[in-house]
Amino acid sequence: MIFRTLKWVRNGFERRRATELVPPRTFGRPSSTRGNAAGAFRRTTGWAAVLGLVVFACSGCSSNEITLADLEAAASNVDVSDLDADSLMKESESQLDLEKSDLKFGFIKLTDCAPLVIAKEKGYFADEGLNVEIEAQSNWKVLLDRVIDGQLDGAHMLAGQPIGATIGFGTKADIITAYSLDYNGNGITVSNEIWKQMQENDPDLQSEKPEHPITADSLKPIVEKFKQEGKDFSMGMVFPVSTHNYEIRYWLAAAGIHPGMYTAQDITGVQDADVLLSVTPPPQMPATLEAGTIYGYCVGEPWNQQAVVKEIGVPVTTNYDIWKNNPEKVFGVTKEWNDTHPNTHVAVVKALMRAGKWLDAVDEDGNFLNRQEACKILSGSEYVGADEDVIDNSMTGTFVFQKTDVRPMPDFNVFFKYNATYPHYSDCVWFLTQMRRWGQITEAKPAEWYEQTAKQIYRPDIYRKAAEMLISEGKLDATEVPPPDYDGYREPTDEFIDGKKYDGKDPLGYLSNFEIGHTE
Repeated sequence: MIFRTLKWVRNGFERRRATELVPPRTFGRPSSTRGNAAGAFRRTTGWAAVLGLVVFACSGCSSNEITLADLEAAASNVDVSDLDADSLMKESESQLDLEKSDLKFGFIKLTDCAPLVIAKEKGYFADEGLNVEIEAQSNWKVLLDRVIDGQLDGAHMLAGQPIGATIGFGTKADIITAYSLDYNGNGITVSNEIWKQMQENDPDLQSEKPEHPITADSLKPIVEKFKQEGKDFSMGMVFPVSTHNYEIRYWLAAAGIHPGMYTAQDITGVQDADVLLSVTPPPQMPATLEAGTIYGYCVGEPWNQQAVVKEIGVPVTTNYDIWKNNPEKVFGVTKEWNDTHPNTHVAVVKALMRAGKWLDAVDEDGNFLNRQEACKILSGSEYVGADEDVIDNSMTGTFVFQKTDVRPMPDFNVFFKYNATYPHYSDCVWFLTQMRRWGQITEAKPAEWYEQTAKQIYRPDIYRKAAEMLISEGKLDATEVPPPDYDGYREPTDEFIDGKKYDGKDPLGYLSNFEIGHTE
């Protein structure tokens, strides 16, 4: 076994010379050595893992350079009896030839950045040979701009960002996604005063635990009164092409409240609006609500729960009730970056897929195994930076609407199950219908355009390659991803707050069902 171990070290050593990952005849001594070899083995694979063990054993060598002779001597002191040679060789051969290994990804401080954080913190990026830095961004526009200009290799993006950029709404750039980060995860919160008025308009809401879903019907008289008095009724959302924008518009319009239109001349989205929707960065939502600048908002967690904790507002609905299992965030890169780094992109998707699976892991009773640990990690100031107790209100399978109304919501955050990670064409088409409905797409398009555009932006081919590699490595089961003959369109559904049926293969039929907004 020692001879075979040394042979792997020698072979790996020679293979890596050409890429200059190690010097041609010697290894420089590491400046520090980890406290146990098991940790080093987890962070590396194949021959590199064995090499890490041997170098660890050689930490007492007297020379400042470790030669092959040193390695041979050290190998005799390494216990490799528990290492599976075939597994190590198979793992080594599964590694992709990375075009770039040092990467920087951007994110916004929301709990649905979790797959990126977990892929880093649990070593899944490292397992793929990737050295990843993840960096918080101030807002969604800055994040997108930095991906486009190459300061970031990729990012945690709003599902609408690759779509909006590709079709040229706002910034024009070819952005693609091969990985969906999650389903659901958003809520709509109103101020305490607005909630009190909604309860006055609908006595059923005066219960400590009112029936859900709560529509905007009881909000409509309030908005009408504001208009009669010549006052603006303002609410916040996070970005013009965010899921939040389309969800709050959907919720308002379902009750006959006009959320405003975008036009070629006016891209503020307030034409004919009963409610003025403005952009507010997610972490600033609670403070903006408390200041009275807005009367409500749609945002991801933990910023709805923060309103409850601070006693400044009441979440009235979640996007799970607006559209059950709706796509929320994606991992986005420029098309040029993908074309230059195809193997690196696949490696990233592999790591994210493992992170999503870890986040959704449950025991035999359906209890989350890892979410509390995830909340602790996310609470760090370098990540979401909110109290762990606030983050886990929603992440661990419950949602707090009021202190008297705490409900089990195991699917509030979905990171893996229900094929949530797959880049479904039908999800892209839905966003395109909403962009057309509210005027961000200024002219009517034929049905074929929706499909062609979706296939330009969503890249299941990249996802498939990553999934197939994980399956071959025994890290994923074939049943955990859609079958090979899946066409990318989820089954038609009417699980929307207004009961309207959506079929991704019939975007024009879907649009024609609406009373407010463009219908063709």
